[in-house]
Amino acid sequence: MNEQDMNKILSKAEVLIEALPYIQKFNRKYIVVKYGGSAMSNEMLQHNVIKDVTLLKLVGFKPIIVHGGGKEISRWVEKTGKQAQFVNGLRVTDAETMEIAEMVLNKVNKSLVTMVQELGVNAVGISGKDGGLLQVDKKYADGKDIGFVGDIKEVNPKVLFDLIEKDFLPIVAPIGLDNHFQTYNINADDAACAVAKAVGAEKLAFLTDIEGLYKDINDKSSFISRISASQADKLIEEGFIGGGMLPKLTNCTNAIKNGVNRVHILDGRIPHCLLLEIFTRNGIGTAIVQDEDFEKMEKGEV
Repeated sequence: MNEQDMNKILSKAEVLIEALPYIQKFNRKYIVVKYGGSAMSNEMLQHNVIKDVTLLKLVGFKPIIVHGGGKEISRWVEKTGKQAQFVNGLRVTDAETMEIAEMVLNKVNKSLVTMVQELGVNAVGISGKDGGLLQVDKKYADGKDIGFVGDIKEVNPKVLFDLIEKDFLPIVAPIGLDNHFQTYNINADDAACAVAKAVGAEKLAFLTDIEGLYKDINDKSSFISRISASQADKLIEEGFIGGGMLPKLTNCTNAIKNGVNRVHILDGRIPHCLLLEIFTRNGIGTAIVQDEDFEKMEKGEV
């Protein structure tokens, strides 16, 4: 074997050694992955994400996927001659749109199950209806009625615990029921946060369409690789965060305050972004951490 080939092999070994402490630290811990956006519309990226999550399971994590399907839902809505409408980032969902959304989300759900199964890991696709997982009230946007959009009031994670105990990887579609058993569409970010809080997740990872969090989205030098929940709240209060990132970051800080140890905002368009963030020292996205952990990191104690 020549020196170049030997160096390649050694570099691979170094990557595995770098990952070892993270594998030890997060073994048997819950990690919730919110999957959507552009990473879902590209078949190659889809397979990369599923490979990442499958690997997490095989090295001892307890992953749960919560997926969206917004772009696909909009495509099918337009096929019926309707125009997709949004208020504050929430889809206006009449009865016909609700039917389309449930159809599309179930299709996406089973597609992801198939990809996991192809990699030799057992997966089960469910929606928030199953086992009373996601119980909702009707959600309003600034007091406006936006139809069958659910606001999660309670999570019953028993079905998730049962599946994981039996060595299945749960894949959750964001659909829920109210007290009258009416079906509601749920924002996938909301669903992922609620699930993460309910299972006491060590990590919650959002796969998005941007590199992470910027103090000024127009200034690439303002990228934030690590921030505490309190600092994130301050950015929101001071008006630095807007658009679709505002509800996402609010969800992130709420998750931290409700027991999730760390939240990651990652660019799902980067192949294997999940593994790079979790198993390498520097990571590639934005990590939102509890205040006390942030202070320790700044002091070099962790």
